[in-house]
Amino acid sequence: MEKIIEIPNDIQAEVNNFKIVIKGPKGSLEKNFYNPLFKKEISIQKNDNKIIVSTKSQKRKIKAMIGTIVANVKNMSLGVREGYSARLKIVYMHFPFTVKISGKEVLINNFLGEKTPRKAKVIGDCKVETQGEEIVVTGISKDDVGQTAAQLEHATWIKQRDRRVFQDGLFITKKP
Repeated sequence: MEKIIEIPNDIQAEVNNFKIVIKGPKGSLEKNFYNPLFKKEISIQKNDNKIIVSTKSQKRKIKAMIGTIVANVKNMSLGVREGYSARLKIVYMHFPFTVKISGKEVLINNFLGEKTPRKAKVIGDCKVETQGEEIVVTGISKDDVGQTAAQLEHATWIKQRDRRVFQDGLFITKKP
């Protein structure tokens, strides 16, 4: 089984064993796909402007790993060319809360009237901005943008209250 990924002209790709580095106009991404279970089964090579991921095995897990590698490389090449963004909506019914960005941390103050602020981490090189009642997370890595948005949503989960009544929180409206 062999899968070929076409690399556009404005993007540079480097392959070193299982480590792939993709550089483009917005920046560079690097990912190591090394897995000791598959190291003898899967090979990754670069020919001209193509990355070839291949195997001679017919095992389902190895074929699945090849599909995962191909999908990740496509996401990386799209990210360094165009970037990714996620949007979250600020919703409150009872207590108005504020969202402040301080470095690699987002502080959610006065959530449900709590005295201590709730915190969420910004993962990787993502940028978080507030635009009125909306939060925008942007970056070149799809994984980092998605995880940062998930951290923000998870920080405002409500426990020990009726979710039908307390509908406050940050909610993802657009995924990367």
